[in-house]
Amino acid sequence: MRILSIATLFPNPVKPSFGVFVGNQMRAVVARGETELTMISPIGVPPWPLSLREPYARLKTIPEASDAVGLKVHYPRFTTIPKIGGDSNPGRIAGAILPLVRRLHEEKPFDLVDAQFFFPDGPAAAIVARELGLPLTIKSRGADIHYWGQRPRALEQMQEAARQASGLLAVSQALRDDMIELGMPGERIDVHYTGLDRELFHPVERGAARALVSAMPNLGIWSQGPLLVTPGALIERKGQRLVIEALTHLPEARLALAGSGEDMAQLEALARRLGVEDRVHFLGLVNHEVLPNLLCAADVLVLPSSSEGLANVWIEGLACGTPIVIPDIGGAGEVVKDSSAGRLVERNPESIAEAVAEILADPPSQSDVAANVSRFSWGVNAENIVRFWKSVLEDRNVSIPA
Repeated sequence: MRILSIATLFPNPVKPSFGVFVGNQMRAVVARGETELTMISPIGVPPWPLSLREPYARLKTIPEASDAVGLKVHYPRFTTIPKIGGDSNPGRIAGAILPLVRRLHEEKPFDLVDAQFFFPDGPAAAIVARELGLPLTIKSRGADIHYWGQRPRALEQMQEAARQASGLLAVSQALRDDMIELGMPGERIDVHYTGLDRELFHPVERGAARALVSAMPNLGIWSQGPLLVTPGALIERKGQRLVIEALTHLPEARLALAGSGEDMAQLEALARRLGVEDRVHFLGLVNHEVLPNLLCAADVLVLPSSSEGLANVWIEGLACGTPIVIPDIGGAGEVVKDSSAGRLVERNPESIAEAVAEILADPPSQSDVAANVSRFSWGVNAENIVRFWKSVLEDRNVSIPA
């Protein structure tokens, strides 16, 4: 199969961890040897003079094509209008990539056009698929449905793309249900769970891992006391504020926030106001090679997001033997099936603190926690998406297993 896949969230030479889970999936797909993959990751750059500012100035240094992230990726530019132009990005993406796509298709025809996010990738890929007369597949991952699905203009484009698509994917059964509620054809939606790098994410004895991350000068993690870790961008949707507030009910616990984002100053001010600033450590971006050690060192992973499809970091935390405390959102109930995996909680500081206290009082073994995600791997993930593409090209005579 010759697959053309479009993903605006994908690793690049400037941001190698950006969309790392999509990069992992596609590298595993290529490694199977059954698919000739052409990867296009459009880079949004605003008009001058905004394009001179960071982070856009660095993005302009990305080459038009590069194999720096482990497979060849094309990085065409499209014009984006920050904050106000999101609903119209699909058309601008399609217009920017079509000359490249037509040339590549003429040189060696594609069999199928794929989008790795529902917005803006899905509607943009739908335009490309119509232009080339090819079948279309689209994958949904969570925020692309839950956020953009609330914006009428974006939702209209997503619904149109869904009607055109020969096959759709969701990262959890719960997200599939949400897509159906938005008017998307349920008979064409399969569940495609995330993968897992088992060489990186596996249990390391908690004490040893804690000693290791405590000795890393760039982390400086406390060596004593219960450790909570909240990984993810510092944005309102991820709910770090709730974890900081929960610390007021957990006097011995310490919190490491692994991520960066626009809410950092606000969260620092909150920690000071609540008098817990000496128990909250802002780590910034944590290298993906270091993250497993941090997760293994944690007693509990807490991530009170307002929406997720099925977060990769849930699976990565569990694979490291660390129980998770998360709201009952998206595919949470498909992962936390009993207390060995953690707790599903209401999205408030009191519920979070109670669940954390329960786990700290009677912690499950790391091996029992990790057993909850024994079915996840990038190999299985790649096998299933290739099977899905084949089923589309064979008129969907085969459905992928969940």
